[in-house]
Amino acid sequence: MQLRADALDGHLAKTLAPLYVITSDEHLLALDAADRIRRAARSAGHTEREVLTVDRSFKWGSLLAANQSQSLFGDKKLVELRIPGGKPGKEGSQALQDYVADLSPDNVTLISMPKLDWATQKSAWVAALQKTGMYIEIALVERAQLPAWIGARLAAQGQSADRQSLAFIAERVEGNLLAAHQEIQKLGLLYPATALTFEQIHAAVLNVARYDVFKLNEAMLSGDTARLVRMLEGLKGEGEALPLVLWAVTDELRTLARMKSAMEAGKSLSVVLKEYRVWGPRERLMEPALQRLSRATIEAAIHQAAQVDRLIKGLRAKDFAGDPWDAILQIGMRVARG
Repeated sequence: MQLRADALDGHLAKTLAPLYVITSDEHLLALDAADRIRRAARSAGHTEREVLTVDRSFKWGSLLAANQSQSLFGDKKLVELRIPGGKPGKEGSQALQDYVADLSPDNVTLISMPKLDWATQKSAWVAALQKTGMYIEIALVERAQLPAWIGARLAAQGQSADRQSLAFIAERVEGNLLAAHQEIQKLGLLYPATALTFEQIHAAVLNVARYDVFKLNEAMLSGDTARLVRMLEGLKGEGEALPLVLWAVTDELRTLARMKSAMEAGKSLSVVLKEYRVWGPRERLMEPALQRLSRATIEAAIHQAAQVDRLIKGLRAKDFAGDPWDAILQIGMRVARG
């Protein structure tokens, strides 16, 4: 059955299931959840631990053997199976179904995987895991949620900060939750359990942000020019490939152009969003962006993106000269400001 990550502590306080499955791309939160399950298993007498990692040479028979073998000292066991690729293959799919169909009462099994794609989620082996065990799917902490997440982590160590300070920390740690956790722990070591001042936080928190090129659209659509500048500067500093950055910007512009044309042809926003498969956080950003931007502005930005492509290839561009990173920034600012 499905179990929310925030309900895990309450569940473990009452019972210990024979099978837990954690699937997430947020490594810190997945590790936190796994640690809580490990502690509960140890408290329940599962003192032996066997860790199996699926790679190209992995033998699925070793998983079945781990379920059946007994400890030399008669201790109960925690069996951990890690599937880094998230796809066990045909043999592994059947092995997992066989495994969960005959779980040993003396073992607790913890399976860890990255976030599964839509097709994999519909597979028979995933259905078997969900039916037999506690299935915990942990979502990414989005940028808009990050200040609240930081505030909760500070509160857990007896500290607090005002909205300006939380926003500052979020800017410094965006896209790097493991580093964010370390910076928050550092604040706990440097300062007592009390309300932190902006000056204290500014002096202590390092700039450890890591930017995702595919998040550029969020800054453009929301009109957050300051974040757009930070992201492009960060991507440039990290050595991100310019063609990939340009492609991400251009792909979003083409989607905007098609959606704007459809709305001008009489289609409602809800129909257009469904037609172009826009949902989740992006859906909430798309509506104000479509209202803010004219089709002429979008088409002009697409035309300029084609010129940046020439600039990257070392050719002359009509509207730009010099650094193509600056040219991409100008296009992004044009879209952000409408």
